[in-house]
Amino acid sequence: MGKTLTEKILSQKIQEEVEIGRIYIFPVDWVFAQDGTGPLAIKVFEELGISLLSSPSRTLFFLDHASPPPRSELANSHVLIRKFGKKFGAKIYEEGEGICHQLMVENHASPGEVIVGADSHTCTSGALTAFATGMGSTDIAVAMALGKVWMKVPPSIKVILKNSLNSRVMAKDLILHIIGALGAYGATYRVLEFSGESLKTLNMEDRFTIANMCVEAGAKTGLFPADEVTKEFLEKMGRGEKYIRLFPDENAIYEREIIVDLSEIEPMVALPHSVDNVRRVKEVKGLKVDQVFIGTCTGGRLSDFKIACEILKGKKVKSRLIIGPASRRIFLEGIREGVWEILVEAGGVIIPPGCGPCVGIHQGVLADGEVCVSSANRNFRGRMGNPQGLIYLASPATCAATALTGYLTDPREV
Repeated sequence: MGKTLTEKILSQKIQEEVEIGRIYIFPVDWVFAQDGTGPLAIKVFEELGISLLSSPSRTLFFLDHASPPPRSELANSHVLIRKFGKKFGAKIYEEGEGICHQLMVENHASPGEVIVGADSHTCTSGALTAFATGMGSTDIAVAMALGKVWMKVPPSIKVILKNSLNSRVMAKDLILHIIGALGAYGATYRVLEFSGESLKTLNMEDRFTIANMCVEAGAKTGLFPADEVTKEFLEKMGRGEKYIRLFPDENAIYEREIIVDLSEIEPMVALPHSVDNVRRVKEVKGLKVDQVFIGTCTGGRLSDFKIACEILKGKKVKSRLIIGPASRRIFLEGIREGVWEILVEAGGVIIPPGCGPCVGIHQGVLADGEVCVSSANRNFRGRMGNPQGLIYLASPATCAATALTGYLTDPREV
């Protein structure tokens, strides 16, 4: 019987033919937590009475959510994590280095690996054909201590992509379309496996965005095959030796199949307060917007800022515009290519690499009744620090067009 990508990765990991629905114990290649979830994982680790990390060099902490920390208790959490890392030899990514998910794909994740992180968007690394999934801090503490986790093997949904996206329609629009079609629980404890002739038209940054948001449909993770696009990215990141060609078998059995024609996708927006509350931008355009945020682990990569530059160059924004690069590497690339100059001259404010206002801790908390259009991945009530704020999720192109006009705007119209 043919295997899905999920079955191939997990079977190879334990050298045993896994069965969907059965529970196995899997060794992990990387385990990580961030500054919001790390303190609890450390607390549980200490309560277990374990004196050593299973693999210090593969245990990672990221100071990204409160970076730099806006309050003393968050600064104290950073100190706690630094002390733990120094004591046990874990690697600490410091303030300003970037968001955990972006740093994982830049520096660590590779095809065939199993990755667990104390953050739901760990699935971003599925774009590099790693079975990467978010877990609670308690499970992460156990993975830190033992180097393994228990997991039930999930079934897979095959997403077949046809044709290509039109101009100013982005990967964010595609994944919002899919989430809108499936619903917030439509892929619960399933894996979304992407395939089809259109894969070659999606670069790695597109794939990161899509994989990142699979969890918003309830998925355990999202997986892309390891093809030439994967290989080129790994070589660019300096770990080309980690590449292995990894595809599902042609006769693999899926729970179901979904066909998506990319040429029919239009700019999309998720309305408050649910990611699956999706509409076409043209259906709801004209909404007055107070703030626009282009950044996060979903929309903070160089290509996202370049399309914003294309729309905003030589013009001035009419809404507040916050720009947050997802990593230091992206920030430096933007400096070299003159990206930030264009965006700042247009009226944008650049914040340090990190999560920024996405989780509502600092750097862009909304006032009562304010509307924000964001390239982030969640728009739950209170997500950006105020339950009275209204968050609309859209592509970086839609965000830039909206900042330009001050109203929710279809990027094809500017």
